[in-house]
Amino acid sequence: MMRNLLYIDGALVEPARGGFLAVNDPATGDCFALAAAATEADVDAAVAAARHAFDHGPWPRMPAAQRAVVLRRVAGAIRTDLEELANLEMRDNGKPLKEARGDIADAAYCFDYYADLAEQVEAEGEATHDVGDERFHCRVRKEPLGVVGAITPWNFPLLMAAWKVAPALAAGCCVVLKPSELCPLTCGALAHYLHEAGLPAGAFNLLTGTGPDAGVPLSMHAGVDKLAFTGSQATGTRVMQAAAPDIRNVSLELGGKSPFIVFADCDLDKAVEWIQFGVFWNQGQICSATSRLLVERPIYEALLARLVAAAQRILIGPGDLDGVQMGPIVSDAQRRRVLEGIERGRADGARLVSGGCSPPQLMRGYFVQPTIFADVPLDSWIWREEVFGPVLCVRPFDTEAEAVAVANDSRFGLAGAVMSADLERCERVAKALRAGVVWINCSQPTFTQLPWGGYKASGIGRELGRHGYEAYLEVKQITRFDANADWNWYQPAAVESK
Repeated sequence: MMRNLLYIDGALVEPARGGFLAVNDPATGDCFALAAAATEADVDAAVAAARHAFDHGPWPRMPAAQRAVVLRRVAGAIRTDLEELANLEMRDNGKPLKEARGDIADAAYCFDYYADLAEQVEAEGEATHDVGDERFHCRVRKEPLGVVGAITPWNFPLLMAAWKVAPALAAGCCVVLKPSELCPLTCGALAHYLHEAGLPAGAFNLLTGTGPDAGVPLSMHAGVDKLAFTGSQATGTRVMQAAAPDIRNVSLELGGKSPFIVFADCDLDKAVEWIQFGVFWNQGQICSATSRLLVERPIYEALLARLVAAAQRILIGPGDLDGVQMGPIVSDAQRRRVLEGIERGRADGARLVSGGCSPPQLMRGYFVQPTIFADVPLDSWIWREEVFGPVLCVRPFDTEAEAVAVANDSRFGLAGAVMSADLERCERVAKALRAGVVWINCSQPTFTQLPWGGYKASGIGRELGRHGYEAYLEVKQITRFDANADWNWYQPAAVESK
């Protein structure tokens, strides 16, 4: 049985208390690997290693081109082992193998992208500024922020780690990564690739373990300069509270309950495809899932009928089953939460039109049918809260203004989508939606080059793109006075004092 250790200060190490966690295959429920269970002592060791590496080691002081070499080696190693990693991700997480391959390829690209961006930003150099007084020479430089505590989720295990680790390392930071205990295995492979690529000891450290035993002490550790978290709003709140006493930098990518507005002039077949992808991809375990569907009334019943028929054709099964479109939910506990959410929908008066339970033909594993509710009350739990499973809520609307108002009536603001043949209307709606990501005539495409993050309770800050790189940099002003110039401190000329 596979047995993953911790990676601290450039070496694989046993957990301080000697504990290991079972890693289960969601398609069967069987344990197929063990992962080291880090505790506070391991967190202390990992943060100390990262702190020393940042304060005294070579990584933050290297030219960007040298750091880029290491990142590109990691990208190459991921591509070389893509099939092996995809199979590991499938067995660890449950997602279909085809989707896992795409995730692994995206993770490799993420390392290449930030290698390129680090070189580009360094080549741009420091920005100089004319302050209106020639005696002062002013410039702004960007420096690596410090030690980063990264806490990542189970829905895209390697890819979500890459979204944080790649830009942080590219910027010159040192990282302590705590992935979800449910899906830690590909992050163990990442530690191996970084080691083999020549990353200095301490610049990257891996702590597998539970949230209470490893995530909480990492969040509270005074040696961490920045916390980068992806997960639920409830946990994100606790991460933010842990950072507050020391006023530490925090970025949070949290949940969503994203709307998809469909107008009557759309192509119904295309609408069905994008709606399904927006909520059933990855078993609905995506923070940006467009799970609140608003359909213009003239096509409401017709589109609903097509959606039900399409959902009932979705092939559900283990991720390596040929042609499978939906795999299992990640764990038995998460499956129970999804099924409880479905029961709340029924209790609140939503009309169940498809799915609603585990597939009877799949006796083992953590499977849930793609589920559709119609005529969902606006004040119901299932309309307002994130299920994080394959559950779609549908309502009709009559006017564009009504659709936008209902879409924005949420404490979340991660994503949204609009579909119409009228592109001017699409642009109006896209600008009106209070969300960090808006898709027109599609749902869920995500690009490493573009910023990712949300409004309101969906988080703070942005990942990906240049925004995701600059999140790991501090900004420093340097002002130099011309030693040959005249100066009287009591007559500072054009200089302002505030």
